Amino acid sequence: MSHSWRWEYDPDYAHVAGGIPTEIVTEVERLADQLVELADTGVDLTDIGNGPRPGGLRRMDAAGG
Repeated sequence: MSHSWRWEYDPDYAHVAGGIPTEIVTEVERLADQLVELADTGVDLTDIGNGPRPGGLRRMDAAGG
């Protein structure tokens, strides 16, 4: 049995991304794929970047915080 990370639309694409411009959905999908690849490496991200914020979110200074 594989324990690989993956992401999917839940419940479905229309509910999650319906009406959002295609280029935005494409970029979010690209980032989600990168997160899946990173999760598969088993790297502990707690010491990378600015560290976790309350609620498990990470601060992204390049995107305005």
